[in-house]
Amino acid sequence: MRTALVIGTGLIGTSAALALQSRGVQVHLADHDPDRARTAAALGAGTDEEPEGRVDLVVVAVPPAHVATTLAEAIRAGRARGYLDVASVKGGPRRELEALDCDLTGYIGTHPMAGRERSGPLAGTADLFEGRPWVLTPTRETDTEVLNLALELVALCRAVPVVMDADAHDRAVALVSHTPQLVSSMVAARLQDADETAVRLCGQGIRDVTRIAASDPRMWLDILSANPGPVADILSAVAADLDETVRALRALQAGDKEEREDGAAGIEDILRRGNAGRSRVPGKHGAAPAAYETVTVLIGDQPGELARIFADAGRAGVNIEDVRIEHATGQQAGLIQLMVEPRAASALAAELKERGWALRQ
Repeated sequence: MRTALVIGTGLIGTSAALALQSRGVQVHLADHDPDRARTAAALGAGTDEEPEGRVDLVVVAVPPAHVATTLAEAIRAGRARGYLDVASVKGGPRRELEALDCDLTGYIGTHPMAGRERSGPLAGTADLFEGRPWVLTPTRETDTEVLNLALELVALCRAVPVVMDADAHDRAVALVSHTPQLVSSMVAARLQDADETAVRLCGQGIRDVTRIAASDPRMWLDILSANPGPVADILSAVAADLDETVRALRALQAGDKEEREDGAAGIEDILRRGNAGRSRVPGKHGAAPAAYETVTVLIGDQPGELARIFADAGRAGVNIEDVRIEHATGQQAGLIQLMVEPRAASALAAELKERGWALRQ
């Protein structure tokens, strides 16, 4: 691949353009808002000038509602050897293209499973896709050359290709992406009118659950409008669990012992099912989840503290597998949780104690 045209210079389009440009591909940028294309170009994502002739690949990175019409215009104009989109839904856009009577041999639907809470070209980064799954949804009609161009794009962005059926993809992202966004937003919405005293008690748990609730509502309305059925199906199942959980909690207040025991069994069931589901989430580098031991350390909120604790861990010969920070309320300090292999935990704790760090249980 030598040339590409990226149509849509939001987070995903700009990030893909930055990755391609950094690896020697000449990228042309287009957007319905010329200022966004100029901004992406100024960031080094390519040029906002029109290509002189056909490019190797057109990458359509516009909201799902506009994917089919944008692709159809590009295909009919013969702008490239191959065409793909990066929308977060795949079945709907393809059916719209079929309805528009487009030649789909040169098209493949794709979806990089990467993103951020921020949107727009200024949020783009060349490494956004590194190590992340990038779904490809070829059909029997898809030309081999186009599939190869898509695979080359994924490789240049250093992502991991995953081949799926388009409708299976849409059901999958409804489960692992779209429904979590709504649930996160619904939990965060409870905080809007909460008493200030309650909000001040927010800890790491509520931060974890509501992190993605900071996402752009307009962007998510576009996504959810393109995949409403599968999301509604999953939310319906979640609603059934919620109803049962509410019933169980009410039973815990009952005067009858058997009713309280039944309520406790209902709560334990949902918690254990949650344990089982969480254990299926892939671990580090997409491998099977690993059981790490946590070494918790009190750390000051000043420059150089993180570098110092990581350097001390390195001196102990311990690899930090994961890290989390819980900030203290009203204090310039926090707790850093260092996740390590169980056999390395005692050595790390001893080294950190020797170097003056205050450990917490």
